[in-house]
Amino acid sequence: MNQTASSKSYDLEERTLGFAKRVRDYVRKLPKTISNFEYAKQLIRSSGSQAANYIEANESLSKKDFIFRVKISKKETKESLLWVRLTEPTKGQEAEKEYLLREAGELIRIFGAIEHKISTKS
Repeated sequence: MNQTASSKSYDLEERTLGFAKRVRDYVRKLPKTISNFEYAKQLIRSSGSQAANYIEANESLSKKDFIFRVKISKKETKESLLWVRLTEPTKGQEAEKEYLLREAGELIRIFGAIEHKISTKS
């Protein structure tokens, strides 16, 4: 892997980690309702999984495994998007919820672009 590709991979690893951390911090401040509690558990799992699977993609031994892990990262990010949408934040958390929704959307598009680029390469 060349330097540019390597640094881009690292940047996306950091970005997915950052997303998972912001989700964790967001969840900690949610009102303690039954629905938020259930959605938060799922959100924590899926946001961590998207980051972990992207790290595993970068350690893959084959193109097929790389694509598989990127697809899982995309799937887990889509799931995170759902759980964020379902949470009921305080008024003070609305901006953070909007940030997480935007970031999840961007990550989904990035994973989709990576998947498309690698899949169509000869």
